[in-house]
Amino acid sequence: MDIKTSSMVADAVDYKGFPADRSKTGGWVASALVLGIEMCERLSTMGLAVNLVTYLVGTMHLPSATSANIVTDFMGTCFLLCLLGGFLADSFLGRYKTIAIFASVQTLGTGMLAITTKLQQLRPPPCITISHISCKPANGFQMGILYVALYLIALGTGGLKSSVSGFGTDQFDEKDEKEKAQMAYFFNRFFFFISIGTLMAVTVLVYLQDEVGRSWAYGICSVAMFIAILLFLSGTKRYRYKKSSGSPIVHILQVIVAAKRKRKMEFPFSVGLLYENSPEDSRIHHTEQFRFLDKAAIVAEGDYDKTAKSITPNPWKLCSVTRVEEVKMMVRLLPIWATTIIFWTTYAQMITFSVEQASTMERNVGRFQIPAGSLTVFFVAAILFTLAFNEVFIMPLWKKWKGKPGLTNLQKISMGLVLSTIGMAAAAIAEKKRLSVAKTMGGTASTSTLPISVFLLIPQFFLVGSGEAFIYTGQLDFFITQSPKGMKSMSTGLFLTTISLGFFISSFLVLIVKRVTGRADQQGWLADNINYGRLDYFYALLAILSAINFGVYLICAVWYKPKNPKPNLQMERLGNGSCVEDKC
Repeated sequence: MDIKTSSMVADAVDYKGFPADRSKTGGWVASALVLGIEMCERLSTMGLAVNLVTYLVGTMHLPSATSANIVTDFMGTCFLLCLLGGFLADSFLGRYKTIAIFASVQTLGTGMLAITTKLQQLRPPPCITISHISCKPANGFQMGILYVALYLIALGTGGLKSSVSGFGTDQFDEKDEKEKAQMAYFFNRFFFFISIGTLMAVTVLVYLQDEVGRSWAYGICSVAMFIAILLFLSGTKRYRYKKSSGSPIVHILQVIVAAKRKRKMEFPFSVGLLYENSPEDSRIHHTEQFRFLDKAAIVAEGDYDKTAKSITPNPWKLCSVTRVEEVKMMVRLLPIWATTIIFWTTYAQMITFSVEQASTMERNVGRFQIPAGSLTVFFVAAILFTLAFNEVFIMPLWKKWKGKPGLTNLQKISMGLVLSTIGMAAAAIAEKKRLSVAKTMGGTASTSTLPISVFLLIPQFFLVGSGEAFIYTGQLDFFITQSPKGMKSMSTGLFLTTISLGFFISSFLVLIVKRVTGRADQQGWLADNINYGRLDYFYALLAILSAINFGVYLICAVWYKPKNPKPNLQMERLGNGSCVEDKC
């Protein structure tokens, strides 16, 4: 009987709703199918994003700053919608159904984009001259159809991404030492698959867009995602499923409302007198931070519904200590969440202005010309190199030295912030050099390729790319492991909103900088033609903001108290409290 019990995963069920058998469900086989669908998502999203600015400028004839903002707004919306996906997954659909539904939505969006870029009626006529002076920009109808396709993709991406990582970690049992060790490697491999998808996007897909046709490239994305959905569904019997514990947003509101109602009440003399009804093995021990929320767990007259047959309290009046601590855990995440946003603002420059920089520079390698959007291959190469180096060298050495499997999540985040700051400084230096060459060419700079190698941009791509490898895996680990089990998807969505807000802040900064630095006779730092602007000043501004943000992050990281995995301490305190209560 004990052997049979030990083969079951305590908090997971199979596709029929029975306790999940450890030998028949979960593990690397199940998680690999999840990783596959995420790789195809990244192929579609990044294949679109890294080269979209050249399409908007070159085909739709929009100004460069406007095009950059369209890209960052699109990417920002993708990740902002992760909150919606996380809410639906945790509250109603579950992670499995959420992935299947929103992956289908993204497939529909990429299919529509393939048709949109194919039809001549949905784009303006070609320019009469090379100088873009006589170019007619896309009209409202043409942009409207494009926006519908883009934001269908954004909706699919948002719903999908919030659940993929959480569903992947669901395939490992944290209470089993062997599977817990495997989960430590999952975050690295998850991002490795994402990077493989990105690598294919910025090389093969961008090449197809430029040399064969965008409609063919986007059609391939749609077919690839459809195949990935079929493979994902084929693993239905193999997956482990976690039961929904209700809407996390409702749970948070219940604690806040209950605490506010009892804000004038005095705390009991013992923690053991606070209300607790959670099973012993899932209780979270009481912490001293945010004590005003503890008032939600004070038992008072009227907390129980007198007309109800059960003794369950009204959750809007009385919450358990565990429920209160879950809310505290989410609140503790917020300072770290806020101080990682700026990284994604610097990241946004790698797929907008950096691509536009590349389009003005010498990109030939022999007879082959590197597409401007494909320069981000160095960005992805940095990610893959960093991930491999971390798993092969850093993690084993750290385990021998510290007894832990690699850097902590907060240490990884700090590495990412430092590298991105240095990357922006390198970008400012490189752009200053590029502008000096453009200045020597005078009036021909707007139409001619500058006699300066595109490889000058490699340091900024490499530094920010390496920084992303650290910060993405660090954030993913942090927001999943330091959040309540019932709020995994929502917490993942919260993490992904840092990417969203980073893109939106990039758009906001572009607008502010254009308004502040623009003059009647000049276009300021961010001119429509970057050869006549001062993009190096904009990069320098981002480097300064990143350095200031890193200082604030260090303060928040020192303040943060990680989730304590030892609930026994709570039981001791509750036991002591109960004894005091008994003596009274």
